[in-house]
Amino acid sequence: MRLAALLMTLLMTLSMALAGTATADVRADVDERVVGGDRVSIADHPWVVYVADATGNQFCGGTLVAPTKVVTAAHCATTRTPRNTRVVLGREDRRGDEGVVARLSAIWIHPEYVSADQGADVAVLTLRTPVDYEPLPLAQPSDGALYEAGTSGRVYGWGRTSEQGSGSRYLLGATVPVTDDDYCRTAYPQYDPDEMTCAGYDEGGVDTCQGDSGGPLVAGGKLIGVTSWGEGCARPGKPGVYSKVASYSGLIEEQLAA
Repeated sequence: MRLAALLMTLLMTLSMALAGTATADVRADVDERVVGGDRVSIADHPWVVYVADATGNQFCGGTLVAPTKVVTAAHCATTRTPRNTRVVLGREDRRGDEGVVARLSAIWIHPEYVSADQGADVAVLTLRTPVDYEPLPLAQPSDGALYEAGTSGRVYGWGRTSEQGSGSRYLLGATVPVTDDDYCRTAYPQYDPDEMTCAGYDEGGVDTCQGDSGGPLVAGGKLIGVTSWGEGCARPGKPGVYSKVASYSGLIEEQLAA
């Protein structure tokens, strides 16, 4: 009887261990979601790219806006050179080998950039050779309606899945509403509506996070914002702040023609 009881105990222990492993696997899958977002297909969003160092480590996002041009945040590019920076296109899974790893020929940083919260947080990366992926159009000064409060925007990236979490293996997307300027100025006294726009929910829960910087805020089929800064990730009353692309479209287009 003691032997039977011992065998039963061992079987129960093994069963609980296996159940615990299964539970851990499920939790790992849940944790691999951006703050309030979901996994999305790179095939449906071919203009979303990520920026990496020469060894392939992703540190920022970006948006393909022409066959050789990627828009990202200035704070992603200030310490970079064309030699030690790569742009990865067409790769949904950062651990995969699909798509293109592009070398750069030039990096342009807005000449007035000092820090993200002071504005001018935009940069353009020039690829050495053209790529065959669909670019995303830039918002223009005439696109004021896309910046109206309540406009539904989409954000994308491979950044952290929570404020203290790890980066995502897969491309993730989330929906966030554009907020009005007064709301954003209350949240951040240094907010400048001429150069920035905010997006997020009053209760928080959905946001971009570290590692998403430089990535796109999209509305109306256009790039309306570049992920720039904010206080924490997905905190109540603290929306994400994005460089207002319509304000910089002229300067960016000069780089597209260069």
